[in-house]
Amino acid sequence: MYPKKKNVVQATVVRYADDFVVISPSLDIIEQCKTAISEWLKPVGLEIKPEKTRVCHTLNPIQCEGKTEEPGFDFLGFNIRQYPVGKYKTGKTGGTASRLIGHKTHIKPSNKAVQAHTEVIKGVIKQHKTAPQSALISRLNPIIRGWSNYYSGVVSVETFNKLDHTIWKMLRAWTVSRCGKASHEKLRNYFRPGTVKLSNGKERHETWLFQTEDGHQLWKHNYTPIVRHTLVRPEATLYDGNWTYWATRKGQAIDTPAKVAKLLKKQKGRCTWCGQYFTPSDLVEVDHIVARSHGGKDEYKNLQLLHRHCHDDKTALDNANAVSITMEQSD
Repeated sequence: MYPKKKNVVQATVVRYADDFVVISPSLDIIEQCKTAISEWLKPVGLEIKPEKTRVCHTLNPIQCEGKTEEPGFDFLGFNIRQYPVGKYKTGKTGGTASRLIGHKTHIKPSNKAVQAHTEVIKGVIKQHKTAPQSALISRLNPIIRGWSNYYSGVVSVETFNKLDHTIWKMLRAWTVSRCGKASHEKLRNYFRPGTVKLSNGKERHETWLFQTEDGHQLWKHNYTPIVRHTLVRPEATLYDGNWTYWATRKGQAIDTPAKVAKLLKKQKGRCTWCGQYFTPSDLVEVDHIVARSHGGKDEYKNLQLLHRHCHDDKTALDNANAVSITMEQSD
């Protein structure tokens, strides 16, 4: 790495597949990057699509090419925008010389993503106009769960609540199309009081829950808990050798199951078989210290987290020991 020159405005590129964002505090640098990228794409026969390209500010409206661009931008289904706030809610620069910046960054599901998701659900409900309620619930649940999980790490509570209300109105219309003008008695054939077990293990009782008579329930967006993404320390890199930090952070990741996170903390980020720290790219598996086939129980004190290859070695050794014990007993 070369030392950074002072007073030089730099740009950062964030890319995923063929979508990318160029970020810089200078509008001139952004315009230069736009020109440079266009020239770079020409030899391979590609070009930037004007209708999919925006130059904007994340905090304030700006004038660009004769029109006003509203603050914020969409990327991978998210809307990234900053909002001015007071000193008690403001964000910080981070690092050792952290300071208040006077605004807060909010990442939300984009309007296009919400609209597309709503259209998908609307289409499914229309396709199941005469289908049993259980079939409709079975089709909707994975769609709602998957979409909610994707946006569970950002500011999504308000969006989740609005979507659930929209879907409630769609399902109410679905019941009317099946049994005529809505009434309390008719709706009770499809909307019943019930208790839902949430992802975090808690339970929620609802009076109007779309469920079948035998308890098959529709999953709502707001049942998915919001778990904030844990930022990487500004000074941390994968090459600094601080595997204690990276192993601990792995347990804080959004997609890490609660059981794995608890075992990571218990084992202080190390594999109990080889003694090495878990790295962010390692494949890990939960193992029964005493195998279930040998009388071990499925409880935390009998669980440990191992590398996948360590788990294979342990399983092979357990099987060999079991064969040896069986032979000795037969003798």
